Parts: sequence; structure tokens; C-alpha cells
Amino acid sequence: MSVLAPQMDERLRASARTGNVSELYRLIERDGNILRRFDEVEFVDTPLHIAAKEGCIGFAMEIMNLKPSFARKLNQQGLSPIHLAVQNGHKEMVLRFIEIDKDLVRVRGKEGETPLHYISKVGNPDGLLDRFLEVCPDCIRDVTTQNYTSLHIALKNERFDVFQVLIRMLRKKDYYRQVMNQKDEDGNTALHIAASSNQLQVLKLLLESKADKHVTNQDGLTALDLAHQHNNKESINIMRSCICPRVSDFKYKLKKQIIHHTTMASSLFSYDTDNISSDDRNALLVILGLLLTATYQATLSPPSGVFPDQSSSTLRMLVVPSSMSVLYKAVV
Repeated sequence: MSVLAPQMDERLRASARTGNVSELYRLIERDGNILRRFDEVEFVDTPLHIAAKEGCIGFAMEIMNLKPSFARKLNQQGLSPIHLAVQNGHKEMVLRFIEIDKDLVRVRGKEGETPLHYISKVGNPDGLLDRFLEVCPDCIRDVTTQNYTSLHIALKNERFDVFQVLIRMLRKKDYYRQVMNQKDEDGNTALHIAASSNQLQVLKLLLESKADKHVTNQDGLTALDLAHQHNNKESINIMRSCICPRVSDFKYKLKKQIIHHTTMASSLFSYDTDNISSDDRNALLVILGLLLTATYQATLSPPSGVFPDQSSSTLRMLVVPSSMSVLYKAVV
């Protein structure tokens, strides 16, 4: 059923498409309720929707003045006028909308998608993302009906340019951890998505921003688990180095100590060995044995909390045999 009589409806639509404000007022003179009738329909294309889609700024601003409620009304496709302006690339129209009402950035359309969510999906060629976050910073907290944040959406669509802007904005807010660790309907955080899709730059940024590495999704999997599941070796390495920083530090110190001992041993046995008596040689071997034992013991029993369960055995196998081999070669 038409909102207006067919003839009148078409004239109003034509004036909206062409931006003819004079025609709009001629229609209002004939029927003072011509705009009010749109309020009686739950989901409908209003003259503001049509003007927003066509980029007729003057006509749109006139309608906004007469009927502000139209700005939040959804059409049959679940889109508001600002959604249509964004989708059709009418940047100046969008800017005028948010000058009048900054909270239009947060209008939820189909599937709960806001204009910010749409930009997070398609990219930011017109720089609207920065403007949205400037006039309405809290819009970054909005989620869709699937509980996707703008971070989720940017990563699902591999929009690193969008992600950089979002994370830079988030770091200035006291709620940034909450948004960064927000779970979608499957329990996945932004970190889960980055690890599973092997988005390495994103992964590093999230970890630098203290994203929760231990949170699990509905399947009980962490981001590292998903990286393993998808065999994303680069993501696995990045996650491991971040999860176990003390292991890397201890490994470096241990390696440095072993090099020192083996260098000393090598110099001793290469320095005028013909003049060293068998007793002195035996004494040096005992000393080197003690040094090796101490190093080996440090590897077996590192300071408390250095090794997670899975890493300690691997590091022992890698470090100790190599040190033995170097010392053996030095002595021989």
C-alpha cells in the first residue's frame, strides 16, 4: 500500500530525486500532512532517504529541518538516510548529517550495522572514519546483532588501514581493553581473527596493545590454538614470543654464559698446550666439568616461572647438547 496517493507520492519522490525544494513546498501547500504520513509507516523510504541516496544536500537539509525524525527512520532494506549517503559515497552529505546530529553515526540498521561498521567493512577512502571517531568517539563501542565490533569487521575484511585508525583511537580510551577483547557470537576476539587469518601486522599491534592472549572462544580455543589449527607458522612464532618473553630472555642469558665458558676453555687448551702438565690438564678438565655441570643444572632448574611446561624440555634439548659439543671440541 502506498504511503500517499500514487500521483502525489511520485511528485514528492521526483522533487527529492532532483533536489527541488520549491516543488516540495508547493506540495506542502496542497497537503499540509504530506510529510506526517511517513511517520505512520514503520519502515519506508522517506523523501530524506531519496535525497540522501541521490546526494541532494539542499533538499535533505530542508527535510531535516522540517522532519528531524526522518534521519533515524529505516527503509524496507533496513537502512537510514546516513547509511545510504555513506554507501553512495556522498561525503559532504554525510558530514552535514553529523554536523546536525553527531549520534547519527550510531544509528543501527540491518543486522545492527552502523555507518561506522559499514566503513570498517569497505574501507576509508574519503576519510570519514576519522571524522566519525572525532565527533562521536563512543561509536567504536557499538556492536552488530552478531556482536561484531568495528575491529572484528575490519579484520574479517582485511582492512588494515581501518584497523590502524581504530586501534589508535582505542588506545586513548579507558575502555580500550574491553573493546579490544570483545567476543563475537562465536566467542572470538579480534586476536582470534588475526591469528586464524595470519594477519601479522595486526597481530603485532594487538599484542603490543596488551590484547588478552589467554581468552578462549566457544570451542575453548585461544588465538594461538587457532593459529596452530590453520598452520599459520608466522602467527605461531609471534604469539609464542609474546606469551613467553621470560623464556627468550633466559635463553639469551644462558647462551651468553655458555659462550663465555666455551671461549675460555678453548683459549686455555689452545694456549701453549705442550707446556701444560698432565696434572694441570686434569685439573682444568675438572674445573670445566664443574662449569658444565653448573650450566646444565641451571638449564634443568631455571629460576621459578621462567619456563612454561611445554617450552622447558625443548630448550634443554637445544641448549645443553650444543654446549657439551662445543666444550668437547675445545678439549679435544
